[in-house]
Amino acid sequence: MQLDGKTALITGAGSGIGKAIAEVFAREGAKVILNDLSPAAGAVAEAVGGAFIQADLSDQRAVKDLARQALELGPIDILVNNAGLQRIHPVDEFPLETWNLMLQVLLTAPFQLIQYTLPTMKQKRWGRIINIASLHGLVASPYKSAYISAKHGLLGLTKTVALEVGEYGITCNAICPAYVRTPLVESQIADQARTLGIPEAEVVGQVMLAPAAIKRLIEPVEVAEYALFLASDKAGAITGSAQVIDLGWTAR
Repeated sequence: MQLDGKTALITGAGSGIGKAIAEVFAREGAKVILNDLSPAAGAVAEAVGGAFIQADLSDQRAVKDLARQALELGPIDILVNNAGLQRIHPVDEFPLETWNLMLQVLLTAPFQLIQYTLPTMKQKRWGRIINIASLHGLVASPYKSAYISAKHGLLGLTKTVALEVGEYGITCNAICPAYVRTPLVESQIADQARTLGIPEAEVVGQVMLAPAAIKRLIEPVEVAEYALFLASDKAGAITGSAQVIDLGWTAR
């Protein structure tokens, strides 16, 4: 199996993309450590034979404690920064406390976890850092200023870390998907369908994915399988990249 003997820490692993990555990595032999804010994620960890550490990534001290607890379980070979949230506001009405919250969870927490896990990766001279960014790390949409700023920043962090740690056999890459079928996205679809008075299928094809060539949601396992490739030895020459899974959105 591709990840035999490896230990992976995955944030936001209770549902959606993070859950799928945990399942795929465990299938391929990795010891998986799942982090999530919700204690319900413990059931996911149990199902895949992994460990669960509950932590609120909006608290910098909690992030440090998460890293400490994870490293007590063994050296981290693979770090997947996946945890996220979204808030929609016009930029001139965006509350500063919400802005700070989103940048902490989406950008500062990944920075912290990279710092905390790099020393053991350097010692082993092997490591994989995978940041789950977004299509919105590459392009902008209205009313998502904090989210888009954080995801653009995450791509910059990805590139910088890649340049700093390449000599140690460590790679750092980002995955940039368009809309993925997660609980968050499905709730957004339902909300827009009610607001616009149209079927949910039309929200996906005509509103959310209007610029895309393929009019469907990406399944979490599609992102997970791509993360598996980046975590494997097969992708040892790929680093500092933004791997796009965008249904043709940016082809225009």
